[in-house]
Amino acid sequence: MPETRRLPVPLALGGAVAIGAMTAIQARVNGVLGVRIDDGIVAGLVSFAVGLGILVVVTIVVPSARASAGRLWRGVRGRRIPIWMLLGGTCGALTVSTQGLTAGLLGVSLFTVGVVAGQTVNGLLLDRLGVGPAGVVAVTPGRVLGGVFALAAVVISLSGGVSDQAPWWLLVLPFAAGVGIAWQSAANGRLAQRVQSPMTATLMSFIAGTTVLLVAAAISIAVSGMPEALPTEPWLYLGGVLGFAYILLGATIVAHTGVLLMGLGAVLGQLLTSIIIDLLWPATAGPALWQLLAMIAVAMASVAVALPWRRR
Repeated sequence: MPETRRLPVPLALGGAVAIGAMTAIQARVNGVLGVRIDDGIVAGLVSFAVGLGILVVVTIVVPSARASAGRLWRGVRGRRIPIWMLLGGTCGALTVSTQGLTAGLLGVSLFTVGVVAGQTVNGLLLDRLGVGPAGVVAVTPGRVLGGVFALAAVVISLSGGVSDQAPWWLLVLPFAAGVGIAWQSAANGRLAQRVQSPMTATLMSFIAGTTVLLVAAAISIAVSGMPEALPTEPWLYLGGVLGFAYILLGATIVAHTGVLLMGLGAVLGQLLTSIIIDLLWPATAGPALWQLLAMIAVAMASVAVALPWRRR
């Protein structure tokens, strides 16, 4: 397989920031959809189904996408592609479900800093183990300090009595989603290398996520009953489009950044976008203005100190 040409770090980091911005917008869209139909899991299923539909059409229409899908099928049948590379979308299912369950109540900023903690801890671990397509990335003092700053943003977000306004499990779910996002980036990036196509890796991610969400939605409906009728506003279904875009972009650039640096860049984009969203559209249990501004400053510091990295 030809070696991937490495993008300049600033350009790759800009892509990571764009991923974060799209994730923040998706979180609010899916959060509102979850509130409107009173079922965050079904909202996640709707989001994934839209993204999967787009990918199926693209794969059928684009010859190179069809060819890489064939490589994926042959690799799976020949057992040349390990199962864990196919399961990145299961973590995406957790992310969109968490958005539907929590972002509408907590606000995008508070949701994001919970995700920050999970991404930071797991991203640092996955890079050290060499799970991502960038291989083993050295644990440098700057990367560790970046993680510490990112975790400090979580502490800031929980101050000021925010934890008294929402049940504890709502605050834990975003952390779990962040852990999953780091794993999803690593798995999708490795699969994209193996089949020589980020598009096909994204398709596999949506297939896995949609499958998990179908089961989860069936259980949710069996326990809680049918959700409310789906709303008619088109913008509430943009979550799947955004998910398609940022998963594809993430599978493309993670080989150039490593899992942690891409996660930190995405965090910066998420927080910059989420503070705008939360200022214009405050949530029920969202943080105060001083917390929003402090989180932005600390997240920017986490990216700045983690930038000098090297590959072992």
